[in-house]
Amino acid sequence: MRANASRGFSFIELLASLAIIATLLAIAVPVAQSVVKRKQEAELRLALGQIRGAIDQYKRAVDAGRIATKSGATGYPPDLAVLASGVDDVSSPSGAKIYFLRRVPADPFSESKTSAPEETWGLRSYASPPDDPQAGEDVFDVYSTSTENGLNDVPYREW
Repeated sequence: MRANASRGFSFIELLASLAIIATLLAIAVPVAQSVVKRKQEAELRLALGQIRGAIDQYKRAVDAGRIATKSGATGYPPDLAVLASGVDDVSSPSGAKIYFLRRVPADPFSESKTSAPEETWGLRSYASPPDDPQAGEDVFDVYSTSTENGLNDVPYREW
């Protein structure tokens, strides 16, 4: 009888094992969440850099006379889609197009997953003040529409 009683785990041993597993999970879940958020933040930095670089290239092309603009226009693109769809190069005799992006990246923190990527960003026009960005006739800058703060406690909208 004594040999059969020593087989298996006691109730106390099972509770101790469950407590250890729960403690490990309590440590692992926040770490995994911060890794996912860090990845999204890296995607946001990259996307903002790509779009802002493309906007600057568009402006330089306008200043160089390669893109036709209306008199009195700021020289910034009218929307984000034109950066990927391309514009006619007026200095090219063959009528070639200038492309600034292969595709417009989506805001990784956007809550709208079904919208077109260019619709996930907040737009700031040239005439808009930096502390209160508003869309307008052109796109001077972009920002994330997320209301969350980054791991550095700076709101994504201010990146």
